[in-house]
Amino acid sequence: MPGKRNKLVSIAELGLDPKRPVLIAGPTASGKSALALEIAAAQGGVIVNADAIQVFSDWRVLTARPSPQDEAEAKHLLYGHIPGDQDYSVGHWLRDLAPILQGPDRPIIVGGTGLYFTALTQGLADIPATPPQVRATADARIAAEGFGALLAELDEATRDRIDTRNPMRVQRAWEVLQTTGRGIADWQDNTPPPLLPPDHCQPIVFTVPTQWLNDRIERRFDKMVETGALDEARANLTDWHPGLPSAKAIGAAELIAHLKGEISLNEAKDRATIATRQFAKRQRTWFRSKMGAWLKYCP
Repeated sequence: MPGKRNKLVSIAELGLDPKRPVLIAGPTASGKSALALEIAAAQGGVIVNADAIQVFSDWRVLTARPSPQDEAEAKHLLYGHIPGDQDYSVGHWLRDLAPILQGPDRPIIVGGTGLYFTALTQGLADIPATPPQVRATADARIAAEGFGALLAELDEATRDRIDTRNPMRVQRAWEVLQTTGRGIADWQDNTPPPLLPPDHCQPIVFTVPTQWLNDRIERRFDKMVETGALDEARANLTDWHPGLPSAKAIGAAELIAHLKGEISLNEAKDRATIATRQFAKRQRTWFRSKMGAWLKYCP
């Protein structure tokens, strides 16, 4: 048990309206999917993925996608529907989600990608993708002149808003300006209304003790290996490339390295577990920063 509980300990005590959408955010391995299934069983609804890695088809066990048994208990959408070599952004996710929100089933949206929830409830500036030639120009100029050259060409409003010490932010802002003729600040200031404002749904965020979560993370990765994650890695080995969108799945690179004979299985487990704990810490930081008004839940 996590120790001292929050006051919210059961579906009944959550007091959920069965007609209104539910959002469930939380760090990896905290039990979000189990809560979603409980709500679906008690009140009905369709469970919708809000995890940026669980959208990919090539890592089911390793990304903790719902099992076939879970999918038999309740309808699940936006899980494993994208090939692992295909880019998928928060904008893609919002476009896929829009018709679900208009559908007949009450959505129970669950996941750990904070940006998805923020874009859903606060809106997202629909900035066009950077053309390859613009990206290539940016890379070449950075190599020849450094990031300062790109920073100097940004509009003042964007320079005041972005983290100018972050090279990736500077490059992205420069690429947007070159591609669209508008600064990122201007795009952000003209963000369209959100698909699902907070007062139109029931947002829940998991709050769990760190040590309790770390213990679950360690046990879960061992179980993933026991139940097929290594077989998944073997199936992905031939086409593996660290640049693939789905290669961001935590543990993928480590298991591939083991299969190539570069590290032992125990070392792969240790590295993946550490990476997962670090990821969970970043998730909790995002949730505290962006979801202070959400209903807190401790399983």
